[in-house]
Amino acid sequence: MNRSPLIIILVLWGAGLGAAAQFGKISILFDRIASHYPGAGQVTLGLVVSVVGLIGLVFGTTAGLLVQRLGYRRVLVWALGAGAVLSALEASFPPLPALLALRAIEGFSHLAIVVAAPVLIAQTAPLRHQGLAMTLWSSFFAVSFALTAALGRPLALAWGDGALFLAHAGYMAVFAGFIWAVLPKDSPESTPFPKVSALLRQHVTIYRSARLAAPAMGFFCYTLTYVALLTLLPPMIGGPHQAFIATAMPLVSIAVSLTFGVWLLRWVPAVRMVQAGFATSVLAALCLWGFWGQDWPMVFAALGLAGMLGVVQGASFAAVAQLNATGEARARAAGAIAQLGNLGTTSGTPLLALLIAGQGVPGMALFVVIPSVIGIVVHQVQARRRLFDVT
Repeated sequence: MNRSPLIIILVLWGAGLGAAAQFGKISILFDRIASHYPGAGQVTLGLVVSVVGLIGLVFGTTAGLLVQRLGYRRVLVWALGAGAVLSALEASFPPLPALLALRAIEGFSHLAIVVAAPVLIAQTAPLRHQGLAMTLWSSFFAVSFALTAALGRPLALAWGDGALFLAHAGYMAVFAGFIWAVLPKDSPESTPFPKVSALLRQHVTIYRSARLAAPAMGFFCYTLTYVALLTLLPPMIGGPHQAFIATAMPLVSIAVSLTFGVWLLRWVPAVRMVQAGFATSVLAALCLWGFWGQDWPMVFAALGLAGMLGVVQGASFAAVAQLNATGEARARAAGAIAQLGNLGTTSGTPLLALLIAGQGVPGMALFVVIPSVIGIVVHQVQARRRLFDVT
């Protein structure tokens, strides 16, 4: 039975929401989870959150190389099913070493979903709607965090912390069934499983390619700043606007990406959109610095910065499809995005904290300006390489 492309895309996006909640279920309950492990230090507890992303940092491109051979439908069903089982096991809050082991295994589930789903979305969406489809996918992290915070924390407060993990397990199991029902059967791949000795060469191939690596390189500059700003900018602003900024920044980035960003993608190539988003992010960061302490002008500058970074987010995923025509190439590019995205996510927050401690507001502004300029330059260099090299 042929399924509507819209249904397939929405189911894949829903699977992405579950993958993002593998981070969110820990983050929104971090203070409460710490009470289950009173002898653990903050660094160790922080590892409970980050170990999922570290798997993507190590194996990101490898997953992109392997997922096509194993079959997208099969990979997603197993990843979602494994995520359901792992979340259910975590609900009992086992001893900390066991929890860390479960979270590490969960990282493979997360990585498989975020590599396979966007490739399938790009293949499923009609060409005229591809920009919208990829921008919708790019919103999965922020949307999931917002929903997990809005629904998950009240659930935990009412029924106990384990209830959120069990709810997440149920969600993952349901979407495993949806994926099984709506995706066509996989065509077996005859490509041999790559040897360990070949993986390094394949990494080199990806990062030498001006088409495969470009989206990931720009995305690294985005993830380096975005997650860190969401974490540290609201408490830095403080006062009566702190809660508003914490809620509004991810929502504004989603809204701008899905409206203005999608509209622009009809007329502007995705790489140019990324560069424009970075350029306006520089202006917004400088305005935030200039308006610091001036109440609502400062708030609007912060929201403007979030909106412009949202443009970068959506256009980066759209660039994967625009620069790479085949499923194999898109899988490799998606794997690189997963790898460098996790590198940015894990390194950005401590770097921004260090700059704020040493330089204050100017350090925060430079933290946005420098990666944004690097993102513009990297894309320009890669675009020039593509003029002379089609790989």
